[in-house]
Amino acid sequence: MDARLPAIAQQLLLIERELRVLGWWMETPPSDEALASQEPFCVDTLPFEAWLQWVFLLRMKALVESAGPLPRASGIRFMAEQVYVGQEGRVLALLDALGEFDRLIGEAG
Repeated sequence: MDARLPAIAQQLLLIERELRVLGWWMETPPSDEALASQEPFCVDTLPFEAWLQWVFLLRMKALVESAGPLPRASGIRFMAEQVYVGQEGRVLALLDALGEFDRLIGEAG
């Protein structure tokens, strides 16, 4: 088992918590069509925070729960910084949680 899994699981919970704190947690999932976008981060069909919740978190939680192979790199904080430019103060805790996720993924398993 990858020794990073517990720490990564904790980061995923922190990311979820920050989405909830920001009021961005959605109770109703997006349509299947929106989730089927072929664009990176579903930029053409979903706001970034919806992609985090319904694509990123679900996929990463499934990998952690199955102890599946983790990605070798992540740049999710960089994407969030681009999306939330000008809102850094409001989203700092989310950016920090995403940055720590990136760091953990970047460590050798």
